Amino acid sequence: MKGFNPVGWFEIYVQDIAAAQQFYEAVLDISMSELPNPIEDPVKMVAFSSGENSMTHTGSTGALVHMPGFPSGGNSTIVYFIADDCAVEESRVVDASGTIFKTKFSIGPHGFISLCNDPDGNMFGLHSMK
Repeated sequence: MKGFNPVGWFEIYVQDIAAAQQFYEAVLDISMSELPNPIEDPVKMVAFSSGENSMTHTGSTGALVHMPGFPSGGNSTIVYFIADDCAVEESRVVDASGTIFKTKFSIGPHGFISLCNDPDGNMFGLHSMK
């Protein structure tokens, strides 16, 4: 199991899944799609793409999740999205109804990150090497 990305899945809990989908699609310049729910359950999920070939995809995939009674925001998990230059995605956050917690800053030889909040109060990171 050594030498590969150990993260297999992540979930970001939200209150308004359509608004959250619109936010992440705008900030990350991506398309997301609804995951079919195989059981009769009020849980709704919209997935981040795993890429055309998930066997060679270097990142993790996950979904936005709306589960009645499960709150969003205030959690202690931060998902970092990969970017060419995190300042580009950061520049889209406010227009997409999010907030910037800490603008792009250096993390030394590991590149740069920006810390932002989505409209549900979930903090997420943007990471780039430039």
